[in-house]
Amino acid sequence: GAFIDLGGIDGLLHVTDMSWGRIGHPSEMFEVGQEVRVVVLKFDPASERVSLGLKQIQEDPWHRADEKYPVGTRVKGKVVSLTDYGAFIELEQGVEGLVHVSEMSWTKRVKHPSKLVEVGQQVEAVVLDIDPRAKRISLGMKQIEANPWTLLEDKYPIGSVIRGEVRNVTDFGVFVGVEEGIDGLVHVSDISWTERIKHPGEKFKKGDVVEAVVLNIDVENERFSLGIKQIQPDPWTTLAERHPVGSRVKGKVTKVTDFGAFVEIEPGIEGLVHVSEMSWTKRVKHPSKLVNVGDKVEAVVLDIDPKAKRISLGMKQIEANPWTLLEDKYPIGSVIRGEVRNVTDFGVFVGVEEGIDGLVHVSDISWTERIKHPGEKFKKGDVVEAVVLNIDVENERFSLGIKQAQPDPWTTLSERHPVGSRVKGKVTKVTDFGAFVEIEPGIEGLVHVSEMRDERVENPRDVVKETDEIEVKVIDMDLQDRKVALSIKALNRDGGEDDYREYLRRQGDGRARLGDLMEKFNRRK
Repeated sequence: GAFIDLGGIDGLLHVTDMSWGRIGHPSEMFEVGQEVRVVVLKFDPASERVSLGLKQIQEDPWHRADEKYPVGTRVKGKVVSLTDYGAFIELEQGVEGLVHVSEMSWTKRVKHPSKLVEVGQQVEAVVLDIDPRAKRISLGMKQIEANPWTLLEDKYPIGSVIRGEVRNVTDFGVFVGVEEGIDGLVHVSDISWTERIKHPGEKFKKGDVVEAVVLNIDVENERFSLGIKQIQPDPWTTLAERHPVGSRVKGKVTKVTDFGAFVEIEPGIEGLVHVSEMSWTKRVKHPSKLVNVGDKVEAVVLDIDPKAKRISLGMKQIEANPWTLLEDKYPIGSVIRGEVRNVTDFGVFVGVEEGIDGLVHVSDISWTERIKHPGEKFKKGDVVEAVVLNIDVENERFSLGIKQAQPDPWTTLSERHPVGSRVKGKVTKVTDFGAFVEIEPGIEGLVHVSEMRDERVENPRDVVKETDEIEVKVIDMDLQDRKVALSIKALNRDGGEDDYREYLRRQGDGRARLGDLMEKFNRRK
């Protein structure tokens, strides 16, 4: 600062209180002996220190700055300092504006303003924004000139072709010089229609001269988009003309995955052969069992999606579908003989031809046996005879039946055991509501608890027990639902008192009650 003689007392005029503007040294404003008019800011009697001010008796230049420098005004000033982010321009003493580095040039991209201006240089700028209270003015130097980006849309219409030099190569694309300071970006996805390019450096280097198509111009964000692949038509748009659905193609296997194999049918154009489309009859667990990378294969075009750039191929379609011939070779109802190839919870697979198995569902193994698991009856390698029940070509399903090789015993049951006939059988199960009696192997009838005795029976187990050999009478039959109703007490209604008496004699309490029961029987007659 500067010391001012106040008449025996020195007062300090600090450099920050000399002017509203920047002062590097007090000598820029004063000389020793010079008289100045100042104001006392603070006085400390104890230390006899006096703080003085000069700018406080002058008007603050920011007071009416917004009227003097409205937005859009062209101004001139001197560069007073440079920072990493811009240059400070002194418009008048005490009033400085900042030109951000991004507002210095339309086309030159610089990291530091020193590349464009230097301290002390006189420059011209435009007021972009002003805030007098915060004492802040934003300036722009590039706005002095017309924005060259606004002229690009007329000079380079969308779809036009330009020729330029590669100025930079990045991970995401290639920058091509369009004009001085203006580059266009060719994104990596716009380099080739068919090649999978991991890095643009595989195809280009700085200095290469290329041709590209103008894809888009974003003036506001100063982005110029180019495409190299668009120089040539997209081969996918005409792929269906060259390879229509159903046509045969040849190609080389480029990749094998868990779900299929990719086959290159043209340079850069690959189709997928899904694992399900490799063989009509072989159950392929992994495509590598049939093809390997580098193999040359023939396939049929199944589908083409140009927008998604996908083509589906099938190798098995090269040969006739053996399933379409099965209906003629194995008409419904015919009998085949084959080997059990697999046993599952729900049935047995029987070999019909190479790669074609027929399924015998567990419900089609036996007319009468209750089979919980097919493994109870069959194992791999067993040779069986079965009847062809159905052939579903579309879903590749061949249905067989073993029980159908024999007549259904239920269809003639009423002939062998008509209603009213007597039959002997073995008790297989006793329940709270009655007893089941096997009258033929696998064919059971029910003796309801109400059909056991003339008097009320509380517990069927008091009358019969499992494994008992008994005689019963057929009282009803439902062949469709496979149900037979049997009766014990009905035995005494057709002159069968001797049999009925013998049956009661075999029961534990039969002897004691035989006389009473026979008396009731005679009275009923």
